[in-house]
Amino acid sequence: MTGNLLILMSDEHQARALSCAGHPMIQTPNLDRLAARGTRFTNAYTPSPICVPARASFATGLYPHQTRMWDNAMPYDGSIRGWGHALQDKGVPVESIGKLHYRAEEDPAGFDVEHIPMMVAGGVGMVWASIRKEDERIDGPGRMLGDYIGPGQSKYTEYDAAVTERTKKWLAERAEGEDDRPWCLYVGLVAPHFPLVVPQDFYDLYPLADLPETKLNPADGYQRHPWVEKQNAFMDSEAKFQDEQERKRAIASYFGLCTWLDHNVGQILEALDQAGFADDTTVIYSSDHGDNVGARGLWGKSNLYQESAAIPMIMAGPGVKKGLCETPVSLVDLSATIAEHFGAEFTGVEEAKPLSRILAEPDDSDRPVFSEYHAAGAVSGAFMLRIGRWKYHHYVGFPPELFDLDTDPEETRNLAQDPVFAEQLASMEQALKDRLDPDKVDAQAFEDQADLIRRLGGREAALKLGAPGATPPPKLETAK
Repeated sequence: MTGNLLILMSDEHQARALSCAGHPMIQTPNLDRLAARGTRFTNAYTPSPICVPARASFATGLYPHQTRMWDNAMPYDGSIRGWGHALQDKGVPVESIGKLHYRAEEDPAGFDVEHIPMMVAGGVGMVWASIRKEDERIDGPGRMLGDYIGPGQSKYTEYDAAVTERTKKWLAERAEGEDDRPWCLYVGLVAPHFPLVVPQDFYDLYPLADLPETKLNPADGYQRHPWVEKQNAFMDSEAKFQDEQERKRAIASYFGLCTWLDHNVGQILEALDQAGFADDTTVIYSSDHGDNVGARGLWGKSNLYQESAAIPMIMAGPGVKKGLCETPVSLVDLSATIAEHFGAEFTGVEEAKPLSRILAEPDDSDRPVFSEYHAAGAVSGAFMLRIGRWKYHHYVGFPPELFDLDTDPEETRNLAQDPVFAEQLASMEQALKDRLDPDKVDAQAFEDQADLIRRLGGREAALKLGAPGATPPPKLETAK
């Protein structure tokens, strides 16, 4: 064993939304300091750009087509062995504080204790969004980003404050206790996930007049890919802003929530230091997926573009080298990292590799990285494969997309229809099909979702279950 491990995971934090990643406005001084004393992985991705499937993949080290936890109504319940179980088998103290987005607190999910856990609503989650076929689905109820956008407090900011305080208390109590075994603590923070409401001081850091323009705005003539257009129509946030000022408030609020997140991370890292753990604790920060923040007129996650599928990932601690790592990585690699840190037996996907081993090797920009989406709004399955400079999006029943991230990091030019790149397109398609059959996976997802609806009593019953939108946090009385 090589010391303690602290995992900090946020929700919906875009990979670029860090000042150390070169964002022109967003202020993240605490995460910057963490990155400065360790490694920032510049090409990290989620296995699925939506909360529950991504977190199930993180728990198990498997992709959604392997867990068959396709959407936000199919949460992790501990039935598939995860890294937490591996640590428990090894006798490592392993606890969680904050957002998990698993099924229920009573499930054996691999933690000795779950402090103020945030689980899917009612143990079932967003069931209505499992009805995906275009002629059967309903439009998302209400406005995804929240009824109010701007400065203030929300249930989520209150919850994050409680999670932060509970973490500080946990670290102090652990330091005062007699158990000197190396420990693993997972902390789940919600920001910068919508609703886009942020404490005033953080909102004020981002004057509306100074905000950058969003790219590829449909109002300026940009045409979305047809799969993306249909997915977005399910819950079109761009169309529901009251005016341009509210749209800008949404951007400022997201930026502010990134700094609010950073503020809480800073408090936790300070508490780690005060407890005397800083020198023998490895700290890993990441997020479950990103957010589009208005790019292409899109909000939230749920697609394969960089804004949604790429995530931040930072590791710092004893023996972790300083600098950047360009090798593409994923949350399934983070799963392998946690087990490997404690020498625990754990098997996720074969290609998963602990971050420490990745750092011990020369950067490998051609290492494949994979993501998939079968959840809210998707009229068919979507699959992403990145190999080196090439990023390929496969949509079942729709034309593909191909981007050259070396010459077009903003993904503004789809090369899939250009005959010059036909050979590269065919190569990427074959590479995807060598790992799975997209049509079969797509059919399996629809079959499993239809079966879920049947088991819950049919369409009308299902539409009444779970949360209509963002998952409510636990009551804070339980957080004391």
